[in-house]
Amino acid sequence: MKKFIKSFMYATQGIISGIKAEQNMKIHIIIVLLVVIFGVILKISRIEWIICISLFALVISLELMNTAIEKTVDLITLEKNQIAKIAKDTAAGAVLVAAIFSAIIGLIIFIPKIVDII
Repeated sequence: MKKFIKSFMYATQGIISGIKAEQNMKIHIIIVLLVVIFGVILKISRIEWIICISLFALVISLELMNTAIEKTVDLITLEKNQIAKIAKDTAAGAVLVAAIFSAIIGLIIFIPKIVDII
């Protein structure tokens, strides 16, 4: 049980470090909060909440992995290196793909609800 608690604490510290150190993580957190606020106001359905929460987890998790990859590459080499660049760029690209598709799905969920109000 002690080992489990320690590993949970290390993981939590990793999330906190990611939020503190990465500007894009802060942007993702702000977007999550805005979506939650609008989700409550617009009374999205249970399935829509499940979709939104799953997308939050996907984007935040990928951003954490991107940070881990970038920091690991930086630790290994400080020199300009094409392979290191590819590793960092593709990790960032994974976050971008998830964020773009999450935004599209968010628009599919929220636009009809906004149109109904107008």
